[in-house]
Amino acid sequence: MTFGIFVGSTPGLTATMAVALVIPLSYNLPKEAALAMVIGVSFTAIFAGDIPATFLRIPGTPASAAATLDAHQLAKKGKGKQTLLINLLCSAIGGVLGVLILMTTAPQLAKLALLFSSFEYFWLCLLGLTLGVTVSSGNYKLSGTLAAFLGVLLASVGNDVTTFQERYMFGVSELSTGLSFIPAMIGLFGVSEVIRAVYRYNPRDKTTSSLQDNSSFEVKDSLKIIAANTPTIAQSVVTGTVIGGLPGAGADIAAWGAYGIAHKTSKRAEQLKFGQGIWKGVIAPTSANNAAVAAAWIPALVFGVPGDAVTAIVLGAFLTYDITPGPELFSNGGADFIFAIAMITQLLLIPAGLAGILLFGKFMKLPREVVLSSVVIFSVVGAYAMNNNQFDVWIMFGFGLLGVFLESRKVPLAPLILGMILGPKVEMYFRQGMIASQGDFSSAFQSTIDLVLFSSLVICILLSIAMTLRRSTTPLSLLPTE
Repeated sequence: MTFGIFVGSTPGLTATMAVALVIPLSYNLPKEAALAMVIGVSFTAIFAGDIPATFLRIPGTPASAAATLDAHQLAKKGKGKQTLLINLLCSAIGGVLGVLILMTTAPQLAKLALLFSSFEYFWLCLLGLTLGVTVSSGNYKLSGTLAAFLGVLLASVGNDVTTFQERYMFGVSELSTGLSFIPAMIGLFGVSEVIRAVYRYNPRDKTTSSLQDNSSFEVKDSLKIIAANTPTIAQSVVTGTVIGGLPGAGADIAAWGAYGIAHKTSKRAEQLKFGQGIWKGVIAPTSANNAAVAAAWIPALVFGVPGDAVTAIVLGAFLTYDITPGPELFSNGGADFIFAIAMITQLLLIPAGLAGILLFGKFMKLPREVVLSSVVIFSVVGAYAMNNNQFDVWIMFGFGLLGVFLESRKVPLAPLILGMILGPKVEMYFRQGMIASQGDFSSAFQSTIDLVLFSSLVICILLSIAMTLRRSTTPLSLLPTE
């Protein structure tokens, strides 16, 4: 779990990479110890990604991108430690509830996941993309939509997913596999922040000023905030469990989905504060994250179908551990041990997470030039480590400059990242569905799940348009202020 905290808090080193690195170390251990190591790393790395997201606005893992919007704004207001304490406790709560749901409803949710075909996944990813745009764009809906389209366009660089024809490569062979998402994310959120900080740099300022957090954890106030947002935690856990239980969805989609639902179910005055530093914007995605990690084990344990990249690696390691996923795993008690380890991990997450927050807080007290230089070094290492490719480092710096330009034009970055995440999935599932239906798009409306997801998509768009029109006709004096 300590290793998971270190890897997750290092930009570019994802939870998937942490599990992949730790599995070889587990080969000579008893299978119980090996499983404990793998499960511990996967849960802690997901939380740890929120630490640099809060202090530096650099998501440590893709699942931390949604929490970046409000967590960093709260940190700039001197509430970084309190934000991360609430984040940590909600992660543990979401994880515990997620494991309980995993224990009680694994077979039923796994059966539901098997009902999803290509078109169901197409509508789900399109709904997630739409929610992300409408929520993270704030008052700049058109700019957010354009950013999402730009993200989808950038995600289409490389070989075509079906025909393997070259697209937008311009003779650069390194682009055959596309623009790597992790270097792009580090560049947009991290390098762009460093560039702006250097531009504003004052040699007389020897601290990180706006990022430094000398406040305490405010334990009592934090517990009150969590208690007041119990409905948000509950709906986010359910959202994370449902989405996390769908093969291939992952914690990042679950986090954006929970963030979007929290925004839509909030009062209008609260909706205007999303992205500016509101507790719901932190609680929703982080509660969904660990619940989604637990739910990803549902199809993996019951049917041997990986729920995300982490469980895909773990399923490969199961053969080494002499564990066979399937119904017999539940009948012989093998799943009970996995459930117990997952539950213990959620309890140990709190002390491990607190240690990570305190250590990172010490790091933030270093002189500004040391912090900025360290961010660049870790960013370069993280970008390079993904594929051991120097070209990814140049991609990172290119997206850093792009991030500076876009934000100077009031274009939000989150929809662009979401477009890069979901764009390839939307295209892949759409084309798979069209091939399977021999070009008949009406097949995308045949199942009940298709109709429910499509209706949700339409309602989301209509509500967004209505809210935008209502806001544009409301006198400024009537708009709530912070």
